[in-house]
Amino acid sequence: MWFDLDGLPVCFPYDAIYPEQHEYMGELKRALDARGHALLEMPTGTGKTAALISLITSYALANPSRPLRLFYCTRTVHEMEKTLAELRLLFSHLPPADACRLLALGLSSRKNLCVHPQVSASGAVDTGCRRLTASWVCEKAAYDRESATPLCDYFETFDAAARKGDLALYIQPGVYTLADLRSLGRERRICPYFLARHMVKHANVVVYSYQYLLDPRVASIVSSEMQKDCVVVFDEVHNIDNVCIEALSVSIRKQTIQGAKGNLRHISQQIDRFKATDASRLNAEYRRLVDGLAQRGNLPISDAWLANLALPDDILKEAVPGNIRKAEHFLTVLWRLVRNLDERVDTENVVNERPVSFATSIYSLAGIETTTLRFLYDRLQSLLLTLEITDTDEFMHIQKICDFATLIGTYKRGFSIIIEPYDDRMPDIRDPVIQLSCHDASLAIQPVFNRFQTVVITSGTLSPIDLYPRLLNFNPVISRSFTMSLTRDCICPMVLTRGSDQLPVSTKFDMRSDPGVVRNYGRLLLEMASAVPDGIVCFFVSYSYMDGIVSSWNDMGILQEIMQHKLVFIETPDVVETTLALDNYRKACDCGRGAVFFSVARGKVVEGIDFNRHYGRLVIMFGVPFQYTLSKGKLLNVLAG
Repeated sequence: MWFDLDGLPVCFPYDAIYPEQHEYMGELKRALDARGHALLEMPTGTGKTAALISLITSYALANPSRPLRLFYCTRTVHEMEKTLAELRLLFSHLPPADACRLLALGLSSRKNLCVHPQVSASGAVDTGCRRLTASWVCEKAAYDRESATPLCDYFETFDAAARKGDLALYIQPGVYTLADLRSLGRERRICPYFLARHMVKHANVVVYSYQYLLDPRVASIVSSEMQKDCVVVFDEVHNIDNVCIEALSVSIRKQTIQGAKGNLRHISQQIDRFKATDASRLNAEYRRLVDGLAQRGNLPISDAWLANLALPDDILKEAVPGNIRKAEHFLTVLWRLVRNLDERVDTENVVNERPVSFATSIYSLAGIETTTLRFLYDRLQSLLLTLEITDTDEFMHIQKICDFATLIGTYKRGFSIIIEPYDDRMPDIRDPVIQLSCHDASLAIQPVFNRFQTVVITSGTLSPIDLYPRLLNFNPVISRSFTMSLTRDCICPMVLTRGSDQLPVSTKFDMRSDPGVVRNYGRLLLEMASAVPDGIVCFFVSYSYMDGIVSSWNDMGILQEIMQHKLVFIETPDVVETTLALDNYRKACDCGRGAVFFSVARGKVVEGIDFNRHYGRLVIMFGVPFQYTLSKGKLLNVLAG
């Protein structure tokens, strides 16, 4: 359907539109007109994605003098595919003259896009790809064609087309999901990963993970060429503050330090080998470092390395400190740093320091200045490239330590260094850790707000909505929360105060660990699992509380009884594990087996469950205030302890 929105003709890919969708588009249009940022909350199931892409696409088509490009950031690959499906539906309703000049594609990691038979089947796709595509590998094969150096035919096709400027011939206008890109790669014998990365510069709509913008290590590779007039959308970002903090936080354990020592011994052997066989490469690197690190942006696309977490662009133009220009001198500095951290982690008391005091102690004990710390990660990257190292995963330990050092050398506020000798979950087992914790979520996202004229923060849950501008340090021109229009009563909340044995139940802190309370909640869930069809979602206040409850239910035998009725899936802090668990939860609901999903409120899956398809007939919230408005037309019981 087409309709007029304040003088803007909008193409909407459905026959009807919800009132809240119309209001949502109106506020979004005002933000685009004002060239400012927007903070919009609309309940799950009301069609935020369709409303958003319809409005921005129609706005761009109606204003050819102001060509807008949309970068739509999601959390998971599953959400990326759903967004691309909505885009395909929208493009099918556009006039052919408009649709034929629009390109939309999804971008993901090598693991999700690689089509090389051997590399894609291996466990280390990134390393396998670099072994076949690194610039020095290709140069060696071109120099000595009889050496039988293994190459990737798909990348060779891409590289040849890129040199000729013919890449546009391989991908026509339209919408390309990850599966479409893989099919295109196999059919045309071209690498879909590098093709997608190159076409990001030319696509009208790009859908990818918001790590590609929030994580400085990845953003410098993928998003460095985005222009200011782009519209950036962060969808389902109820926990965006946690994502920003995690992007700039580093944990170093005893295993990390031991692994870093092994990395340094390996690097030392490589340096000795190059001195004996190709000393000119080390000398050339030294001369290059005298001029600074600006050459990093001129690396071949196949050699692009994760950037450091925090180094400002103007520092790249400075000369690298003289004490780390030569490879052997740099290695000595790293050894001193690793030994210093090894000594610091061996403590019996909890230590809390600021970056300034920690950097001062490193200088006094190891003789490494703060300026030197700031350059360690980029200096390591330059050395690994000079030594022609492709197995990057092998050196993740020393990379993490250099990340740690770079952050300490760059920031004076917003961080704490916490040294803990024991893990709270296993207080009897010594497991020391040095945690560099970021406290300011705005540090990671502030460059995004400064760089782009319109950034849209949207989710089904942004409560309280006035908290986010303070957390992220930005001033939205539009800040609005929309309610769902309900045609009938479809949510039935119920508060439970007593268990089946008539004992009081509560998740207050002083009662939550009581065995009677835990048992009553478990028996309640068991009774519900035996009667409720399809899916049950249980929300907990934290991961630690969920782990304790589930462990107690397992000891009581309640968990085994629940699994006689439904499968059980549990959210974890790991994004990959949670995504896999959520996909299997959906499959169990679709096949009629039914399932129970244990999740943390405001965690990674609160917005990932499709309540429209009966994936959550029943929601139990243990100690969590009822604040989620769910989709219309479905009977939903809510039990809040």
